[in-house]
Amino acid sequence: MQRIMNPITKETYLNWYEDMLFWRKFEDKLAAVYIQQKVRGFLHLYNGQEAVLAGALHVMNMDKDRMITAYRNHVMPIGMGVDPKKVMAELYGKATGTSMGLGGSMHIFSKEHRFHGGHGIVGGQIPLGAGMAFGDKYYDRGAVTLCFMGDGAVRQGSFHETLNLAMLWSLPVVFVVENNGYAMGTSVKRTSNHTDIWKLGLGYEMPCGPVDGMNPVKVAEALDEAIERARSNKGPTLLEMKTYRYRGHSMSDAQKYRTKEEVEEYRKIDPITQVKEIIIQNNYASPDEILTIDARVKQKVNECEKFADESPYPEKNVMYDSVYEQQDYPFLKHKPE
Repeated sequence: MQRIMNPITKETYLNWYEDMLFWRKFEDKLAAVYIQQKVRGFLHLYNGQEAVLAGALHVMNMDKDRMITAYRNHVMPIGMGVDPKKVMAELYGKATGTSMGLGGSMHIFSKEHRFHGGHGIVGGQIPLGAGMAFGDKYYDRGAVTLCFMGDGAVRQGSFHETLNLAMLWSLPVVFVVENNGYAMGTSVKRTSNHTDIWKLGLGYEMPCGPVDGMNPVKVAEALDEAIERARSNKGPTLLEMKTYRYRGHSMSDAQKYRTKEEVEEYRKIDPITQVKEIIIQNNYASPDEILTIDARVKQKVNECEKFADESPYPEKNVMYDSVYEQQDYPFLKHKPE
């Protein structure tokens, strides 16, 4: 095992188990209320990919490092410190949400916790992530930006333009490709003449490599090295996290492009199960203590649902206040009520 600066201990595994289980159950609840039409629009769930976030958070400097990602973005802000009640309320479109209910599922933000979205445009967050890293380098803040994307986003031209500039300017950014095997319903092998996405970094002489994205330890090891490289002004890194999503691309996905057998095969290496087995094998927690964690997670999810259910919808004028800075905006023909 590679030595990392923040040791992985008994407490680490217990925290990983509770955090990942909460993220999973939080999104399971979102899937349930989506069917009840309490959450509208699109809903892209993270189920199966939790080890990537868990490993990343373990080695980040939570006082200054940043995170930006695509639209599969509900649990990442929670990991960065955002109140999960506010995240669920945002998906409900409620006034108590992270963006007053105006952003919804794909656009969660928190300036306070340095989580910068949540972007519905495929690949749109990639140059933004490099831009934030440029700002941190310019002002000598010592911060590193983790820029997450899916395997489909690497086919965007902005990905290649950004990698070029990131290397040219030696930006403190780590590009993390969460390769869950499918860009919507299109497998990686149908979009490229090779399936090793990490090799795209070689064309820019960028440090790069594959990582077992189902194991938080492997994620932590790889990201620890990449983050320290960026913080030491040695430039960016491209990492391909080989992971898997157990649910469809979104709630409207019939998943006809893969078999149930394939999904079940990947469930055998579920990151939550892997961490739980290590806890049991090393006697980090008794069966009763694990049940206590499970019960605590269930209660937290129920509290989030209750908060979102009971929160009010935003007033209509909020839409205008958020869009139009100028009070007498000349093209606004109908004044808000």
